[in-house]
Amino acid sequence: MNALEGIKVLDLTRLLPGPFATMFLADFGAEVIKVEQPGEGDYARGYEPMRGDRGYRFLIINRNKKSLTLDLKKPEGKEIFRKLARNADVVIESFRPGVMKKLGLDYEALSELNPRLVFCSLSGYGQTGPYRMEAGHDLNYVGSAGIPSLTGKPTGDPVIPGIQIADLAGGLMAVIGILVALQGRGVTGRGQQVDASLFSAAIAMLPADASVLFGGGGIPTRGEGRLTGGWPHYNIYRTKDGRYLACGALEKKFWKNLCGVLGREDLSDAIDDKKNFPALKNLLESTFREHTLNEWLQKLEGRETCITPIKNLDEVFEDPHVVENELVVDVEDAELGRYRQLGQPIKLSETPGRLETTAPKLGEHNEKILTELGYTKEEIASFSRNGII
Repeated sequence: MNALEGIKVLDLTRLLPGPFATMFLADFGAEVIKVEQPGEGDYARGYEPMRGDRGYRFLIINRNKKSLTLDLKKPEGKEIFRKLARNADVVIESFRPGVMKKLGLDYEALSELNPRLVFCSLSGYGQTGPYRMEAGHDLNYVGSAGIPSLTGKPTGDPVIPGIQIADLAGGLMAVIGILVALQGRGVTGRGQQVDASLFSAAIAMLPADASVLFGGGGIPTRGEGRLTGGWPHYNIYRTKDGRYLACGALEKKFWKNLCGVLGREDLSDAIDDKKNFPALKNLLESTFREHTLNEWLQKLEGRETCITPIKNLDEVFEDPHVVENELVVDVEDAELGRYRQLGQPIKLSETPGRLETTAPKLGEHNEKILTELGYTKEEIASFSRNGII
């Protein structure tokens, strides 16, 4: 049995944040119906690289879902969606504020049909505030949240983060909101609206730097913070062969162990005084350049220094720890052949997440879903001819 078995989700999202959120729900057994525009579908379907007729990223984050094409601008399309919503547990949409209301499919309208419905709006800046109608992408949201101002060298320009922080964190916030609302429904008997935004998620990622500012430490300076490169024992160092080590020896015990590896026990107390930091950083920079990455890993093995290699992505997915924890899995598919997928990172002992079906073709489940709603084959054929599905 799956943890979310019996939960039906109508997913109106596309690209990354929303599909990332509903992937988690689908992995744990929710029936996720991906509602897509006829003839077009989720833009990510065409994002290269491709695997067959589907973009690889689309394959990863839309697994375990069903696809229903539906034109929500047409009266017949709206009516089909309303029928689905009557028996759904969750609707999640990622349009700008006001779009669902204009369609007549907003929370107020749908909750009249189904008071137990949880309705999640996942947008760029949220449903209220002066930015609510602004367009944006991940870089805009993290930029507005100040994250690039904290990223990079002190004398350099702000740096674009290597992953989509707001998009992914926003998707996770949506999952949390939906699960909390479902739990709340068990208490109150009613659903509710969940307002999750990518910008708010980016703001929520700032507890460390906000504490500096709020605590009177001033505005954090790029590359000079405790965890952003200002401390020598929490930094990145280049090796002789042009590879890099991540040094996270923040606690005194780890620093002492590192000093032992370096043969510099005399420096064990040097991190107690910040005046020593520039000299220590210079020392570590020159010392780590004396040996290759593999030579350092041999010297550091078993020494409890909190120093690890900075791996290239191909190395990450061959890492035995990653493989053993099924954070990357191989999938066998009759049509697409053998391909790799990201695994489910949340491990449950009794009801684990499962990868059961490939991301669907556009409209793959039209007939099945509409038949379950009571439509005849003739009606379904008419919907197809008239561009409703």
